[in-house]
Amino acid sequence: ILIVGRGNAGKTTILQRVCNTQDDPEIHNKVSCILSGRHELMYSQRGLHDIENEIVFRSNPSFVFHDSCGFESGSKDEFEKVKAFITDHSKKTKITNQLHAIW
Repeated sequence: ILIVGRGNAGKTTILQRVCNTQDDPEIHNKVSCILSGRHELMYSQRGLHDIENEIVFRSNPSFVFHDSCGFESGSKDEFEKVKAFITDHSKKTKITNQLHAIW
């Protein structure tokens, strides 16, 4: 699930509500390593997200979220990254790698 919104709009808070948790998410990079420490700090900071990272809450591990990195006014680069991410995931053949919703 790709969640889209401007930076500091409350995307993580919405995901916590959906997953019925107050816990911070686990963030997995492209090789399924759980990122922690500095990377968790980076996740909470505006504009430092990687759309390819998978965001998972322990309360609902079957939901995999991706953060749009925040759309800011005039941010063509971020728009192009999101567009490429959607295009790439629409071509995936394995169902677990496909994008199922954009919110």
